[in-house]
Amino acid sequence: MSDARRALVFGGSGAIGAALLPRLRAAGWQVDALSRDTRPAQPGLRWLRGEFATLPDLPARADAIFSCGPLDLFSHWYADATIDCPRVVAFGSTSDATKRAADDPGERELAARLAASSARVLQAAAARGTRATLLRPTLVYGSGRDRNLSRIAALARGSGWFVLPSDARGLRQPVHVDDLADAALAVVDVEAAAGRDFALPGGETLPYRDMVARTLATLEPAPRLLLLPSPLFAAALFAARLAGRLQGLPPGAVARMRADLVFDATPARVAFGYAPRAFAPDASMFRQD
Repeated sequence: MSDARRALVFGGSGAIGAALLPRLRAAGWQVDALSRDTRPAQPGLRWLRGEFATLPDLPARADAIFSCGPLDLFSHWYADATIDCPRVVAFGSTSDATKRAADDPGERELAARLAASSARVLQAAAARGTRATLLRPTLVYGSGRDRNLSRIAALARGSGWFVLPSDARGLRQPVHVDDLADAALAVVDVEAAAGRDFALPGGETLPYRDMVARTLATLEPAPRLLLLPSPLFAAALFAARLAGRLQGLPPGAVARMRADLVFDATPARVAFGYAPRAFAPDASMFRQD
């Protein structure tokens, strides 16, 4: 009979989940992972097809549950779950703080939902004597699936240029998806992390416009970055919206370009050795679909 530990991974086919699965398997875990699509089994990995609305039969017991998908959906499932599992590691987002006072009601609602979901997971775990940890990344990149830098790269590829306001100097800490997967694996065996949440920023803090410039420089040919005074940028933004080029851009995104969104990695570093890399993008991180 195998002594391998068993993990149940929600969001296994997402950006963080896809980075976590090979790390779990390399560490000797047996993994059950959920995906909406049918996927072939691999050594040490069994795919379960389903989503929270239509969950398949789940194992009755696991040594750890990893939630790498939507935290609100996971939190409601976990609050009512009967699975025997002593350890939970769930990903949220620092948007629970950065969008708390946003002008847009939808963004404020998102922040409140994230905060409530985090609390729900921790409370449910405490009630059943389970050790749960919440991990809250900053701006995620590296998989080509993010809605931030990958979207900027796609827009710039299409036009050959990208426009920002010249005062887009708000500080950012982009975090690579592999560093998040490493953090999830590292924290699972840390007793002191139980009942806590940790912000997970990247290893470098830089102005928003420098982050974008470094991203564009990885593309071939490299699009031009145009820095415009605020009135000219507002006019360019209005024209882009009329042309339908900015569908899905959050209402507060431009204002946040000027705001510092910075978090302290010290608690995560002290607790489980978190050591994220500096921001060093390359073109493979920003897919061209």
